[in-house]
Amino acid sequence: MCDEKTNCCCHHPGTGLIQLEILRILYESPTHGYQIMEGLRKFTMNEYAPEPGAIYTMLRRLEQKGLVTSRWEKRVSRLDRRVYTITKEGEEFLRGGLRVIKKRRELMDDLVRFHEDNFEKRVTSKRKGTVNR
Repeated sequence: MCDEKTNCCCHHPGTGLIQLEILRILYESPTHGYQIMEGLRKFTMNEYAPEPGAIYTMLRRLEQKGLVTSRWEKRVSRLDRRVYTITKEGEEFLRGGLRVIKKRRELMDDLVRFHEDNFEKRVTSKRKGTVNR
C-alpha cells in the first residue's frame, strides 16, 4: 500500500505520478503499451512524450511488484502485443497513492491561501499606498 511511511512511488514526484497515472489508465481498462503512452500524453497535456523504453521499463517494474499483470494478445496479420491489467494489489496501491496526493493537495491549497492572504493582498495594498498585514 502507498502511504507516507512506506517507500512508494509517491516519494518520487515525477516518476511516482507517472506510475500512478499508468495504474489509473489500467484501472479504467486493460490496454497495451502504446495506448498507455497516448494516455500519458493526454494526462500531461502533451508536455511529456514518454520514451517507449522508459514506459515499458516502468510496466515491467510494476509487474515485478505484482501491481499489474500482462498477457500476449495474438492478432491476425499484425504483430502480437502485450496487454496490461491492474491487479487487486495495484488497485490498493493506486488508492493509497491517491490518498497521499489528496493530503498533499490539501497542504498545497492551504499554502496557496496563506500566500494569497499574506503576500498578494500586501502587494496590492502597497500599490495603493497602504500596507496591510
